Amino acid sequence: MGIIKTKGIVLLESNMGDFDKMVSILTPDLGKIGCAAKGARKPKSPLLAGTQFLSFSDLVIFSGANSYNINSCETIEVFYNIRTDLEKLTYASFISRLVYDVTDENQYTYKILQLLLNTLYLISETDQDKDFILSVFELRLMVLLGFAPTLGKCAICGEKNDIGYFSMNHNGFVCNACGRTDKSAIKISIDTFNALKYIATAPAKKLYSFSVSEDSKKELKLISSLYLNKNLDKEVISFYDVKKLIEKNRIDEAIEMLNKMFVLTGDLKCHFELAKLYIKKHNYDEAINLLLSL
Repeated sequence: MGIIKTKGIVLLESNMGDFDKMVSILTPDLGKIGCAAKGARKPKSPLLAGTQFLSFSDLVIFSGANSYNINSCETIEVFYNIRTDLEKLTYASFISRLVYDVTDENQYTYKILQLLLNTLYLISETDQDKDFILSVFELRLMVLLGFAPTLGKCAICGEKNDIGYFSMNHNGFVCNACGRTDKSAIKISIDTFNALKYIATAPAKKLYSFSVSEDSKKELKLISSLYLNKNLDKEVISFYDVKKLIEKNRIDEAIEMLNKMFVLTGDLKCHFELAKLYIKKHNYDEAINLLLSL
């Protein structure tokens, strides 16, 4: 119990009573904590700005026996450009919700907070490809959570050369010989090979200081989504990405992702979604075969 001074970013906010708020805040040293912000919804409240979604602030918090209360806050960054751009807000909301789902109280989250802030800044202040930003974020988050893939050698036979695939079942690179017999393996280019190693090991401040080809971006997107899905058991993330591909009329990529998801999870929902995509492509024979197998 007592007064705590820390920094934090608001991941979620909800109304409480007539003028109060309950906010979930990610801090570097306390992990994710739920805080009451009394009077924060009043127009002239000193807590108004610092308790809004994605506000990063210096905080003075009172820690009670079973709860936290915000005494004062001074905003450091509010990511204004995200708030005024619907597409940026969509990506930022997805990323912050993911961080909310994988963090807890009393967890050392300095590096996750650093990754989140750097990513939000990039989304806010640049026009970089947001799907690419999301791919890098997801892969780096996996590393920080202890799911670093095997990148120095083939995860199956130990071969250090002739790497040509990334295996979901074996959590890392595999050589061409092993990859050809691994149904969960994704063929990767040399560009993607180098990008994956960089994402896993780059200094935090230089994480996004590289570029890849458009084909490599597609490979990274597929790998990051499926790898996240496999290790965190969050199907919604992969189906979210399938939906994004469909919205952009990238049907073939959506089909490839669903096929990989089915290999990994055995979820028959993948077959149902595949059937709908085959119908969309007027490939009725494939659609009928899939529906008959449900």
